[in-house]
Formats: sequence, structure tokens, C-alpha cells
Amino acid sequence: MIQIIVWISALCIGLSLGLIGGGGSTLTVPVMTYLVGLDPKTATAYSLFVVGISALFGAFKKYKSNDVNVKTGLLFALPSMLAVYLTRLHLVPLLSPLFIMLFFAFIMIIASYSMIKGRKQEDYVEDTTYKPNYFYTVLLSLSIGLIAGTVGAGGGFLIIPSLIFFLRMPMKKAIGTSLFIISIQSLVGFYGDIRNESTVIDWELLLPFSAVAVIGILLGSYLVKYISPKNLKSGFGYFILLMAIFILSKELL
Repeated sequence: MIQIIVWISALCIGLSLGLIGGGGSTLTVPVMTYLVGLDPKTATAYSLFVVGISALFGAFKKYKSNDVNVKTGLLFALPSMLAVYLTRLHLVPLLSPLFIMLFFAFIMIIASYSMIKGRKQEDYVEDTTYKPNYFYTVLLSLSIGLIAGTVGAGGGFLIIPSLIFFLRMPMKKAIGTSLFIISIQSLVGFYGDIRNESTVIDWELLLPFSAVAVIGILLGSYLVKYISPKNLKSGFGYFILLMAIFILSKELL
């Protein structure tokens, strides 16, 4: 029964990335920790790979439909990628499993609030005359990379609002560009884990799990034509909030 739940969760991880451009890691880490039985540090490493590979396929599909701003994506991804890599290689090994899970729950609460209250994001239209402040963009990207690296998250719930409100990008293109950024920073972060000899990777679990997540993101990219991301984000936000409460109760009680 648990195995069935694990594979269904893998599909849902991909679906969330395909439909709303984020949220994959909020499922991956709890699944890997509480259902598969991995320690939190390894679970966050697996999360980076699963989310990174899934986002890569999703970004390619979005790119073909001209929904990825590659220039902005690279501007945002490069500082974030550096922050994720250094965090996974040097900071995460020093953190306790309890701190990682509690910090992860805290980030999930912020993510849920962003999804529940961020309804006006869909109303934004692209401002082609807007000139972004590159200093703030790099600073924001580094901050997101630090958070994403610590909890093994893609950071889509932070990246999408940043692309919309700070870089004046419309929702549809923000989702595609977010997947592009997530794929780069997550896979580079996972490489940082591989460099750490204490991280043992079970490829027989990780590769099939990632393959199911990829199927989910391709399915989600197709279904997004018929389902309102606005309603999905709100519902998924409440689900993430419940997951955060579950993690807090599990770790503290």
C-alpha cells in the first residue's frame, strides 16, 4: 500500500510542476522522509534531482510554445545556482535533521500563504519597457538559492512571484521561466550532493520515481489548457499548509 502511495505521490509532484510551475519539493521531501524512510538530508538531495529532472522536461515543453524567457531565466538562475551548489556542498552537512525539517515546514507555510493569497498574479500583463534592477535581481536570486539549497526545494513558489512582481512577467511565461530556472539550480544543487561522499544515492529508487514525476509534469502541461491554475494554486496552498502542520507535529511531538 505504501509503495502505491509513493508512486501516486511521484505523479502528483510532476502534476503540480506542470500545472502551477512549483510545489514539487513540498511533496517530495515528506514522501522520501516519512514513506520511503530516508533521513532528511538525503531526502532533500533526492528532491533536488526529482524536481530538477521533471522541471527540465516541463521547461522544454514550455520553450517550444514560446513560454520561456531564456535571457531572464539565465540572469536569475546563475546566482541562484551558485547559492544552491555551495549550500548543498558546505552548509547542509552541518545542519541537524530536525532543523532541516522544521525549516522546511516554515518554508511550506510561507509557500502556502503565497499560493492562497497570490490570486492577483494572473492579472499581470508583460511590461516590455520595464528595466529590472539587476542588483536586486541577483540579491533575490541568491536568497532563493540559499533557501532552495537548504530544504532541497526548487523554489517555484518564490521564483514565480519574483518574476511577476519584480520583472513584470505575465503568469503564463513566469511558469515556463520558473521551470527553466528550477531545472538548472536543482540539478546543480544535486551535483553538490554527489560531490559530498557521505550522500549515498539509491538510483534504483530515484530514477523510476523521477520517471513517474516526468510523466506527471507532461500530463500537467497538457491539462493546464483546461484547468484554471488560479483555482489550483489556492487549493494546493491549503494542502501544503496541512502538510506543514503534519511535519511540525511529527517532528515536535
